[in-house]
Amino acid sequence: MLLAAYAGAMWMFLTSAPKVYTVMVSDLEVARHLYEIILDLPKAEVPLHYYHNYEQTIGATGLDPLYLASNPSFSSSNTSIATAGLWYQLKKNTQLHIITGASLGKRNNQRHVCFDHDCLELILMRVEVRGLKFKIRSKKPLNFLVKDYDGMVVEMAEINN
Repeated sequence: MLLAAYAGAMWMFLTSAPKVYTVMVSDLEVARHLYEIILDLPKAEVPLHYYHNYEQTIGATGLDPLYLASNPSFSSSNTSIATAGLWYQLKKNTQLHIITGASLGKRNNQRHVCFDHDCLELILMRVEVRGLKFKIRSKKPLNFLVKDYDGMVVEMAEINN
């Protein structure tokens, strides 16, 4: 009976957890300005399953390199690698996790890369709604340029695995 209750509680926990998309950026402060000020995304709380390293402990060994910052420090005084970065609410049960690690693009443009096509489509939709200038360079894989109100260009690129 206790095992069934535990299984039910675990199922509720896992099904209520938000979908999390991760975007790697070349500059975290530029990304903060883009996502908070320009795209007006609300900040989000780190999902509970990230505090417990859920993705990295179920069937995986070691650390996933996607969650590693460009210069990781493994001291116990720092926050967990999985919870580091910026967190935004993209949709009701969908969050955006911004981490560092992307290189600068051509002409030293800021570059944001993602492994998930759906994530970039949601960001592009937000860009369109906010009335920002953008140019789609490729649909498969999705790659587009966004120009913010100050004239800074940010490249958004889908990376195929």
